[in-house]
Amino acid sequence: MAAAPVWSVDPRTGKQREQVAVEATAQEVDAAVRAADAARDALADRTVRAAFLRTAADELKAAESTLVEVADAETALGPVRLTGELARTCYQLRAFADIVDEGEFLGVVVNHPDDTATPPIPDLRRYKVPLGVVAVYSASNFPFAFSVPGGDTASALAAGCPVVVKAHPDHPGLSELVAKVLRRAAARHDIPEGVVGLVHGFEAGVELVKHPLIAAAGFTGSVRGGRALFDAAAARPVPIPFHGELGSLNPVVVTEAAATERAEAIGAGLAGSMTLGVGQFCVKPGLVLVPAGAAGDGLVKSLTDAVSDTDAGVLLDHRMRDNFVAGVAERAALPDVESPVTPGPGGEHTVSAGFLTVPAARLATEGEHDLLLEECFGPVTVVARYEDEAEVRGVLSRLPGNLTATVQLSAEEAAGEGAGAALLAAVTPLAGRVLVNGWPTGVAVAAAQHHGGPYPATTSTSTSVGGTAIERWLRPVAYQGVPEALLPAELRDGNPLGLPRRFNGVLER
Repeated sequence: MAAAPVWSVDPRTGKQREQVAVEATAQEVDAAVRAADAARDALADRTVRAAFLRTAADELKAAESTLVEVADAETALGPVRLTGELARTCYQLRAFADIVDEGEFLGVVVNHPDDTATPPIPDLRRYKVPLGVVAVYSASNFPFAFSVPGGDTASALAAGCPVVVKAHPDHPGLSELVAKVLRRAAARHDIPEGVVGLVHGFEAGVELVKHPLIAAAGFTGSVRGGRALFDAAAARPVPIPFHGELGSLNPVVVTEAAATERAEAIGAGLAGSMTLGVGQFCVKPGLVLVPAGAAGDGLVKSLTDAVSDTDAGVLLDHRMRDNFVAGVAERAALPDVESPVTPGPGGEHTVSAGFLTVPAARLATEGEHDLLLEECFGPVTVVARYEDEAEVRGVLSRLPGNLTATVQLSAEEAAGEGAGAALLAAVTPLAGRVLVNGWPTGVAVAAAQHHGGPYPATTSTSTSVGGTAIERWLRPVAYQGVPEALLPAELRDGNPLGLPRRFNGVLER
């Protein structure tokens, strides 16, 4: 039986552009994983790893015009957005190179023997080592930052782990081009090209997570697909860590005082956030609690005006477009749901932005309106109008885990007066990132960043963005009573590599 072709498709027309690959067989997945495993030793030297990451960033930047052109042809995200995303991706690679150079991520701790302790402490030295080959599952909505050269790949390579990437079918041509760029960067440092493997096809993705040489996996995508792979990772004879980002509603709570103080600004800000990238951000605000009454009415009017001025847009593929249209229609048909600006088909290949409103009381108890508490991918949000604080807490108590939660407060509440602190405490258990008087779209690549959250936002407590994302691909090892000559250089007394470490209880830098 011939291997299924992999086509590059133009989402603006739904037409095939070109065949770029064929779906990988089980044997080809095996070959890619084994080639990646064979490249592990070439990543052992931190200096080489850091140089590789910087070269990868340079090579991606050098190929910018070609990469952006192909990315736009396959995703319809636009050159401006894609150029910025590629810059972010290059910055992320360089940031991980700096982390590798610094060495703090190794977590070096040295304890000399202490017979006076209870119980006595032997000679113990601890640091972290790479897990092995990492399977990376690309996301559709960020063809650079969460795809072949994205955060999972960058952090895994920084940790010393080769990767095999399962390409996303929405941008296969770009995936092939980027993989070649990364392999070219690897070759410049005598690292085997197998350090970055690439496979296509649904079955290839299943085979990948089951392969015995895969030591961990990173995933960004749907709840359904991510949960299936998560279960497969756990069902292996040797289970592996599966760091999945699955779905998020990203609730927003607007207080009565905030709506009274700046209804127009909040409505306009919400419109910009929920329609950014045609509503295809994983941190799009999908549920907004707005007070009933005049202040909330003003916010809804501002939102209506701003969303009405939004042009129709193209989603990443026609399957997503169909799911959006069907999902919005199903939600709009529920009792007491209104549609001030009706979202739906904007044309044969586009969708129009809009929002739905519903009494918050409908969401505070289990029932058919639970559908409104599920993510709908695309330019739509649900505005739940609440009568009092009890309804707000009732709705919050029913929400699943999220990547973000946002509160919009008045100036007085933000200064510590009124309900601000209590509301912040109420949303903190729901999300990995909590915002005040901002909007969640936009995830900065920074040391303090956390992009994750309680299930189903993610399947682990880790972040996929920021420096600590590297921790997902490492495990600690303690050496006891090992002679100095046999110890890894990172753990020797003289600290020959000049690493940050904790030495006999004292933090050294």
